[in-house]
Amino acid sequence: MDLDLIFVIALLVGVFALPLIVSALSDKRWPVNGVVMLVIAGVAIAYTVQEDASRYTVENADTIVVEVLGRYIN
Repeated sequence: MDLDLIFVIALLVGVFALPLIVSALSDKRWPVNGVVMLVIAGVAIAYTVQEDASRYTVENADTIVVEVLGRYIN
């Protein structure tokens, strides 16, 4: 699997985990699903950064997302 695709999927999983965590905390429940999703996203992002640290930075994240979307939609 492409490292760029792993990075973008991990970003999406991390973004979708945040509402799960907020919802669970507002219902006074332990946010198990959200925390698991956040850990998986963190591990995947750490893996991609470990493989190529110069490519996967905060400044390049939007460029990588646009490139991946363009590659798989086109």
